[in-house]
Amino acid sequence: MLSIGQCAHIACIWEATARKPGNVHRFTDFSDCHYLDFLLSAGAVAPVLEMASSRSVGETVLEAVRATRRVVNTNTNLGIILLLTPLAAVPLEGLTKPRKLPKSARLRKFGETPSEEDLRAGVTRVLAVLSVEDARAVYEAIRLAVPGGLGKVAEQDVAEAPTQTLRQVMALAAERDLIARQYVEDFQAIFGHGVPAFVRGLEQTGSVEGAIIACHLCLLAAFPDSLIARKRSLAEAEEASRRAAAVLTNNWPNEPAGATALADLDAWLRHEGNQRNPGTTADLVTACLFVALRLGTITVPLRFPWSGGEHHG
Repeated sequence: MLSIGQCAHIACIWEATARKPGNVHRFTDFSDCHYLDFLLSAGAVAPVLEMASSRSVGETVLEAVRATRRVVNTNTNLGIILLLTPLAAVPLEGLTKPRKLPKSARLRKFGETPSEEDLRAGVTRVLAVLSVEDARAVYEAIRLAVPGGLGKVAEQDVAEAPTQTLRQVMALAAERDLIARQYVEDFQAIFGHGVPAFVRGLEQTGSVEGAIIACHLCLLAAFPDSLIARKRSLAEAEEASRRAAAVLTNNWPNEPAGATALADLDAWLRHEGNQRNPGTTADLVTACLFVALRLGTITVPLRFPWSGGEHHG
């Protein structure tokens, strides 16, 4: 069974490597953010997340951002850290050990083992006891990470000292920030949408990379990306969702029309200087991968490259 740190490391590397539409990947960099930055960040946060069950959520988030800043000069993973920390904070001994599968079985249907419910219940417990101190540490982490397009709000702004618990301040941001919403909805987008989409994608494409793209499309279609909304507008985030839904409607990855729609989506997202980068969706994908790895829903090694993705980059 993989350790928490190993699950985090693999999830971050897989997500960054896959040729997802609109994102940095192993064949495409941004002018201010490179694929290597994500690999370095993955290595930096893994040992911090390994210790998440012995620290408060706020302490883990802050230390993970500090560790990232020691190796990169840009915000590569604040959203990932905010999502993985509550998931990693559930102790291993709190989960039911998955039944042993034969070596030939690399995929278990999501939701069939009690460990999924145990992890969800554990996350709910973690979120229920978040404190004002957690909020203060997370605010410091956000200021250190300097995320793009953050802006200023009238109540509990990150530039000021919070007076409410971390879950309460996340609730204030939930309407405009999908990551904050997970703190209110007990990670429903991860458990209810993303992980099942990843498992279906693995069955469809026979590769981790294809499954990641499928998960990315499913989440983007269901939830307008918060980063696009902050940098551009809610209307453009909703347009990105419509275009992602069109890829799936055109029967990607099985039909040429789906491949064309995917290439068109990728080009549209990369227009305007990559400001339509669906970074929040990518963060959610990483959390889905972490959950699938931690529960043993998938086991490694798995075939990574997707043979249908050459048009990206």
